[in-house]
Amino acid sequence: MAAALEHEEFSKHLNTEFRIHVNESETVAGELTFVSEHLLSDVQERFAITFRTSNDIFLGQGLRRLDHDQMGTFNLFLVPIGQNDQGTTYEACFNRLVKK
Repeated sequence: MAAALEHEEFSKHLNTEFRIHVNESETVAGELTFVSEHLLSDVQERFAITFRTSNDIFLGQGLRRLDHDQMGTFNLFLVPIGQNDQGTTYEACFNRLVKK
């Protein structure tokens, strides 16, 4: 079972490796490199996370399955936001209503 996709949970796993599925049989390693500030109001919460992969495989924008040794398996919508000699950076944004 996957862990809750919450700011606190991602913060615990900063700088660890996730496996991002390219297809049914192939994955690429992605390091969780950034967890933004957790913005919380009476009605919504917002934060963003970024992963860095090698430049060997480019993942277009889309829904991807990720695996992590502690967080389990879950889906995130990833968007490529930058590329340099160190790799390609992908972002996932969370913007959701707060449960009352």
